[in-house]
Amino acid sequence: MSPQNTSKSEKTLQQYKRTITFIISLLVITSCFWYAETFAFRKGSFQYEYPFSITDTLKKDSLTPKLPVQLRGRRPKPQKPKAKVDTLKKKDTIKKPKGALEDVVKYKAKDSIVFNKATHEIILHNETNVQYTDIDITAGIDVINFQKGEVYAGRLKDSLGEYSQHPVFKQGNDVIEPDSIRFNYRNQKAIIRNAYTKQDENNVKGEIIKKENDSTYFMRNAIITTAEDLDDPDYYIKVYKAKFVPKKKIIAGFSNMYIVDIPTPIAIPFAYYPMVSGRSSGLIFPTFGEVNNRGYFLQNIGYYFVVSNNFDLALTADYYTNGSYGLRAQSAYVKRYRYTGSFNLTYENNIYSMRGLPDYSGSQMYSIQWTHSKDSKANPNSNFSASVNLSSNSRYYQESYNQANTSNFLNNTMMSSVSYSKTFPSSPSVNLSVSASHSQNTNTKSIDMTLPSLRGSVERIYPFAKEGETKKGLIKSLNLQYSMQADNRFATYDSLFFSKKMFNEARNGVQHSIPISTTAKLMKYITLGLNSSINETWQFKTIRKNNFNSTIGKVGIDTLSGFDRFMTYNLGASLGTTIYGTFRFKKGAAIQAIRHVMRPSVSYGYTPSFDQYYDYYIADAYGNRMQYSRFEGGIYGTPGLHESQSIGFSLANTFEAKMKQKDSAETAPRKVMLLNSLNFSSNYNVITKQFSPVNVTGGTALFNGKLGVNFGATLNPYAIDNNGRQMEKWNINNGGSLFRLTNANISTNYSFSNKDKKDKKDKNSKDKKSTGNVSGGRTDDLFGSSKPLNDVQHIGDKKEEKDGDEKQKFYQATIPWDLTLAHSLTYSNQARESMISNNSLMFSGNVSLTPKWQVGLSSGYDFVNKGFTYTQLRFERDLNSFKMSFQFTPFGYRTSWYFFIGIKASMLSDLKWEKNKEPDRILR
Repeated sequence: MSPQNTSKSEKTLQQYKRTITFIISLLVITSCFWYAETFAFRKGSFQYEYPFSITDTLKKDSLTPKLPVQLRGRRPKPQKPKAKVDTLKKKDTIKKPKGALEDVVKYKAKDSIVFNKATHEIILHNETNVQYTDIDITAGIDVINFQKGEVYAGRLKDSLGEYSQHPVFKQGNDVIEPDSIRFNYRNQKAIIRNAYTKQDENNVKGEIIKKENDSTYFMRNAIITTAEDLDDPDYYIKVYKAKFVPKKKIIAGFSNMYIVDIPTPIAIPFAYYPMVSGRSSGLIFPTFGEVNNRGYFLQNIGYYFVVSNNFDLALTADYYTNGSYGLRAQSAYVKRYRYTGSFNLTYENNIYSMRGLPDYSGSQMYSIQWTHSKDSKANPNSNFSASVNLSSNSRYYQESYNQANTSNFLNNTMMSSVSYSKTFPSSPSVNLSVSASHSQNTNTKSIDMTLPSLRGSVERIYPFAKEGETKKGLIKSLNLQYSMQADNRFATYDSLFFSKKMFNEARNGVQHSIPISTTAKLMKYITLGLNSSINETWQFKTIRKNNFNSTIGKVGIDTLSGFDRFMTYNLGASLGTTIYGTFRFKKGAAIQAIRHVMRPSVSYGYTPSFDQYYDYYIADAYGNRMQYSRFEGGIYGTPGLHESQSIGFSLANTFEAKMKQKDSAETAPRKVMLLNSLNFSSNYNVITKQFSPVNVTGGTALFNGKLGVNFGATLNPYAIDNNGRQMEKWNINNGGSLFRLTNANISTNYSFSNKDKKDKKDKNSKDKKSTGNVSGGRTDDLFGSSKPLNDVQHIGDKKEEKDGDEKQKFYQATIPWDLTLAHSLTYSNQARESMISNNSLMFSGNVSLTPKWQVGLSSGYDFVNKGFTYTQLRFERDLNSFKMSFQFTPFGYRTSWYFFIGIKASMLSDLKWEKNKEPDRILR
């Protein structure tokens, strides 16, 4: 080739150099897209959303005309067709292809996302997340296979061989934390390894779990426990094969209970574990045991019914091998913003010892307990409440095995009440109520019952004052009110309860009352009060006493049925004021001042004689006449026969001190109550011209309310004779003191614990820290933070100091404790006996030897009877998932012991063992 042609070719090559370079680059880039196997995005956070769709199988239309080269690229853009309304009303019958996705699959990773076209996989690394419909998977590594429709989630392993970022699988409210999971997002199936899930109180962990669908899982080598530490549980139930329905149940094959990884004899061939949160109907597991005088027992076996969301019912029974049995029905009900209540019915047939033995005995008894309260939001103008505690036997709490506990044993009174009240809003408003009450003394076996009891009242009326006007003066302050009560009362014994005699001896009546009162100020500082009351009583039974019958040797009494009434009234006046006195100390003294408040008052009361309601009868064979009222025995008493005039005196005192604050920064004095009350009261009978004994009462609380003191005394100004009868002679004139102390009492109680000292120490350390641990006394770090010299440490010494702190905390651990002391002393001197009738010291304390060990003791000593009061030792141990307790009464009438160990979780609360000794005089 000639040089000329060569030069020409080089020129041509140079002219097309840019074009050739562009074509080669385009081919290289295109080949990368078509033939490269993988590419990856690395470093930094990356998020990608891939909307999968079905591949279009239709080929390109071969009939589409090809445009000339000149016109290519000039094709007009197609117009977007206007939306047309679908006129077909029928639903599309074309089925969705199998395996089609229902939603977009979203995924992200912190480190990298790798696309592998050959295997159709996306590999996510470090803090990954995959979301599809209601499924959310978080893991250390995720592998998404588009061809199989599977997602694999696993953990990350560091250079030390430690695993981190365990997968968390969430679907709806279900959460599973496995080691790995392989999930098919098309058919919703999954294989899960070493998964953990929490179902209400239960923790479930399975070695291999197969997810069949949203509501069914199959497990192999699973454990069920309520322990918090699932890696090292203190107990668990091992299940080899099981079907698991979240939030509902676990149906298991052979199940064995392990305690501290040791298998126990507690095993069953198959089991059903309910996993329903909240209440559910089911069998109540019984308690087994033995008691001395009834033999072996099966106690509290029954069934629990969830009737509705507002009502439940538990039916249980007891059976003893000597023939004793018991039946119980317990229920609770509630309706939001309306009412709440509970009901308990018990029947027991108790047999003691064995037939044919001399100590054989038996008893039948029942108990009814009912509580009901109405929500105030339901109707503010009406209310219904009930508290019923009724028993057929006076020794129910002592003889019933289910009531053999301390608090009920010491209780000798059972009280019940049911009431309904309604207010009619008007001017004035009217209040009406109906109630029934019951009181039963288990010692005396007496029963007092009121059925029914009606009450009615009208709001206080000020007839001489306009509405909203300030009520000042005797006239404008004059007010009156009306009230009514009607009662039907029964007084009987438990052996005659609901008998004909009980109803025949019922007492009933109605009483109307109109109190009238007014107040006024005298000389600005004295309050004058005037009052009067008009009462009318209706009775439906009266008596008539016949003259003495010498034949039978007594006075005959007839009971007359029919309506009768009597009216009484009384008048009264009072004067009262308040006097303030302050005694100030020298400036700078710890006590700055003592304030004394006195409230003296004088009152006068007058009740006339109502002798018109009295008659005479001959009381004996000598013809002595005596007066009686036909209204004797009425529930509201009888009208007074004699005129009554009395003048009452009272003086109320309080003492308060103002103390200097210990903190110099505080300027306001600290107020300390020295005596909450010190009261004196007495009265003078104008008719008999005698004073009544002076009553003294008082009380205070010291040391921030920790020490409570209450005292009382009775002082009689009159002397007594050698027979102990009161004389109309001053005690001081009979060689004695001004007042004769007839009785006195004082009671103290003191409660304290290490918490009081700890709170004080924390407060002092907080104050010290706030002022001395920052630079310049500032609360910020403007001048830099400063540490004490003894707080300076080297970086290499941090671990040693931490270990030292832990040892110091171990040896100087705070042991929580509390102690309550109570002392009661009563002095009697009614007839110069001068004796201490009661002197007892009682105490109760608890101490936590360790964070999980608690010991308690309750006891006391009676200095009069020279013996210990009821004594009980208590031991409690928190065993993580278990709870253990032991109660021991070493001596006395209630000698007994009780031991319990069981699982704390309510679902497995029947997995327990308890043993007790019934209370008696001999400890076996």
